[in-house]
Amino acid sequence: MFHSGPMEFDATKPSDSPFLRADEAGDHLSDWRFRRAHRALFRGVYVAAQTPVTHRLLAEGALLLAEPGSYLSHHTAARLWGGVVPDHPDVHVTYPRMRAQCSGIAAHRPKARQQVVRWRGLPITGPIQTFLDMSHLLGLVDLVILGDSLVRRKRFTPDHLVTMAEKHSGPHSRLARRAAQLVRAGVDSAMETKLRLLIVLAGLPEPEVDHRVHDSDGTLLRRYDLAYLAHRLIIEYDGRHHAESEEQWHHDIDRDEELDDGGVRRLVIVSKDIHSTPARTLGRITRAMRQRGMTVPPLKDEWRRHFAGRAGDLALPA
Repeated sequence: MFHSGPMEFDATKPSDSPFLRADEAGDHLSDWRFRRAHRALFRGVYVAAQTPVTHRLLAEGALLLAEPGSYLSHHTAARLWGGVVPDHPDVHVTYPRMRAQCSGIAAHRPKARQQVVRWRGLPITGPIQTFLDMSHLLGLVDLVILGDSLVRRKRFTPDHLVTMAEKHSGPHSRLARRAAQLVRAGVDSAMETKLRLLIVLAGLPEPEVDHRVHDSDGTLLRRYDLAYLAHRLIIEYDGRHHAESEEQWHHDIDRDEELDDGGVRRLVIVSKDIHSTPARTLGRITRAMRQRGMTVPPLKDEWRRHFAGRAGDLALPA
């Protein structure tokens, strides 16, 4: 239920939920005392000062200012569904008619046949609808990252996403279909997605994602980000936790020794390899592929549009 006007409240009882405060509200407290006990989320929308500010809290506050029939969408919907999207300072709300003029709220107009659901008490675009809507705002890599993260949260399957994207029409529908076809299950992080897309957009064979090794009892022994099993080549992204955790460090040593015993090559990629020196990284990957007996096709240039790198990392190593 939405409130079209100020809510009545007892200012002496802090609430964990956002509320509207009209300028003329008689709260029996001075404005100074009120502001000490509360914090403003938006103009006229407050919450108790000790209440942690979360994406959900901001979403609830934004909806208090919205007309009936409004719903959460775009970046805000993506985050509430557990998806990974670039940071954006505003709460995104789609309004059926009016568009709120309020700092901190990004207003959108509804599109035909948008799927809107009620989730945990909030009106919000469905997960697949959110993915399709974000194709208007994100590039290919960030859109695939969103898709991978929503699959990881079990919001949909890659096959279902592809089916719905094929039915999508209008602006950016081609991007939505392309991104949907690149979404995979079993991806643990945005950096793993970026590493896979660097490989794929360069025209190299797509590796298997999330290969798992179990013992005879079914206990998980090892998990590999990207693997070319037939050629005994594994490519993995290592984040800072591998350097900062002694337990993880010892685990990696044991794993590397096992891989060496089995004649498996493990190529380790870190953040700068993707963000700063993608051309050099592709050179390392193709060199490892050739050493493992793989056929390496001529590289495509599409990766350059999505992985800019830095000066001095423009040409691919021979």
